[in-house]
Amino acid sequence: MSASLSDAALSQHIETMMVEQNPRGMQHLYAKQLTGTYLRAAKYLYKVQGTVLIGTGFAVNNTFETDGPVGAIALYKVLEKLGKQPILVTGNPLYSALKNDFNCFELPINSIDNAHTFSIKALAQLKPECVLSIERPGLNEHQRYYNMRGIDISEHCGCFDFFVTEAPCPTIAIGDGGNEIGMGNLAQHMQALNITPCLTTCDELLLADVSNWAAYGLIAFLSRWHNTDLLADIEPLNILHYLSERGSVDGVTHKNELTEDGLHAMHGQQLITRLRQIGGFTTENEV
Repeated sequence: MSASLSDAALSQHIETMMVEQNPRGMQHLYAKQLTGTYLRAAKYLYKVQGTVLIGTGFAVNNTFETDGPVGAIALYKVLEKLGKQPILVTGNPLYSALKNDFNCFELPINSIDNAHTFSIKALAQLKPECVLSIERPGLNEHQRYYNMRGIDISEHCGCFDFFVTEAPCPTIAIGDGGNEIGMGNLAQHMQALNITPCLTTCDELLLADVSNWAAYGLIAFLSRWHNTDLLADIEPLNILHYLSERGSVDGVTHKNELTEDGLHAMHGQQLITRLRQIGGFTTENEV
């Protein structure tokens, strides 16, 4: 199937696949986008030769949720394998949970007043060639962070917004609800959603039913262009085990369990299988 699909057709296929379950209305927002989002974003990552900043981590009950870090870790490992230098950017407690196993940069918590200056200095120090946000809370019209329940969680959040808006390089953001960094691109279309929208914009916004899954869509393109099945070794359940041992919770259920947004890990694994099939790396009989 891969050989018969152009890059543009593959992107459209992936984009519709990512929002097909539609638990939080992302199909409505996707209809407002110019198609080709995953293709354009993947090209940014493909061109990088040096540093990619990956911001992730959404505060829940004094810890972090599983959606975001799973995809961030999967993407980190792939970029590292391709010879690029990924850095996970996050605040505590996720920073402390990851720093021994990954190259991480710490965001200070509850520091919105100083965040703009801090971000500009950090960008000058880290010199990224691409900045990516996956399921990071984004600032709303009141310069505060709200969760999906409409609760102000600002005191538990580090600010990654200005890493995206002030970046001297291409920026990608991934979200699945409307209150994440990047959703400012579509804020004017969110009246129908039960959410306080983020107003922070980015160069390329990727929508997904679960933000983790968007990482797999990007990796599908990197697999195609490197002629390597980069999705073969990604097992969401293993990453969920790793995060659960470090205190993660599901963002919907608020329980420490091996799920993402209330969904069993098999949903992400099945999506990976489908992406490998449409990429031409496996057939249904081989999986």
